[in-house]
Amino acid sequence: MNTPQLIHWTEDGAEHNARWRSEAGMPAPRRVVVADDTTSADTAYQLACEGTALLWRGDFQNARQLLQAMARRADKPKKAHRTRAAKSARADTPPAPAEAFHLHRLAQSQRARTLGMLLLPFEAGHVLPLRRAPDVRQACSEAYGEADAPYVASLRELQGLIGAHEWRKKGVEIPALGARIHPYYGVFSPVRGEYIDLAAKAPLPAGAEALAFDIGAGTGVLAALLAQRGVRRVVATDQDARALACARDNITRLGLGKQVEVIEADLFPPGRAPLVVCNPPWVPARPSSAIEHAVYDPDSRMLKGFLAGLAAHLEAGGEGWLLLSDLAEHLGLRTREELLGWIDAAGLQVLGRLEIRPRHPKAADQADALHAARSAEVTSLWRLGAR
Repeated sequence: MNTPQLIHWTEDGAEHNARWRSEAGMPAPRRVVVADDTTSADTAYQLACEGTALLWRGDFQNARQLLQAMARRADKPKKAHRTRAAKSARADTPPAPAEAFHLHRLAQSQRARTLGMLLLPFEAGHVLPLRRAPDVRQACSEAYGEADAPYVASLRELQGLIGAHEWRKKGVEIPALGARIHPYYGVFSPVRGEYIDLAAKAPLPAGAEALAFDIGAGTGVLAALLAQRGVRRVVATDQDARALACARDNITRLGLGKQVEVIEADLFPPGRAPLVVCNPPWVPARPSSAIEHAVYDPDSRMLKGFLAGLAAHLEAGGEGWLLLSDLAEHLGLRTREELLGWIDAAGLQVLGRLEIRPRHPKAADQADALHAARSAEVTSLWRLGAR
């Protein structure tokens, strides 16, 4: 096991340390100062930009307001940025889609790093020893597990944990399923339902009523959908511990435990099936946090792995359903020719394709940095068969 990182600071003339927690994998800050209700937003933001973290000792609600004020400063266009934008406009040379994407990701990363510098102290048992602090024990336990000693984590991360806890409690309504799916922290929530709608209306291939594989189960939503569509046995795989627990929980909630088996595997389970379904991460880029593994897949590892192994796990006449957005193509990160080349190299052929346009708000948000790509995005269900 890895040795836990420690965070160090000086307070009241004495040296202190505690365990550092970061689900996003952020390293423990090297410089830490104590802050409280007298700390101004300008001071906090300047320190955070310089790489100095602030360990909060004041009122919890004031910390939330301070973080909001820091976020406003982080989102305010910088003079240098305006100057570069003006030059670019005069030259009429907007950045290429791939460059715009990488600049957007860089800006997101810098913003997250800066806002992650406002830290909170936790006592054993995930207790926040601050005035007007909420009870966050359950939310933290779901993400961190047990805490038998004090630790420090960022307020921004705690807000993510609380939000994930609320999603897990109330669930996400899935119209195609006629039920709710309850996502765990770190497991991608099926809030974008286009791919689910495609899987709900695609005709089942011959023999699929007996058996189907769901590769990369996540919350278990596709496995549950296949079971509801009449597939008598679904084997769903994942290699992430949280996803496995989440999928099993959702399958149990839906009363589908006799039809769906959730197992740990890197891509395929043993054997062959008439139907093999996969909704891999859509964008070939490096994830910066646990939750992003469902969206970003470096070098398209999962997509390539699914295509390369599909023929060996399909029964004769069977179909593989690849559920994939073409956002990466519009971002200049992958071409359609590359995708078709991988399909051909794997000994597969395209039997048909269903398409759907996105419904999420960003697709219509012209202020979004990636609006051009998002507005052109199409999600497809590729019906693949062995040649």
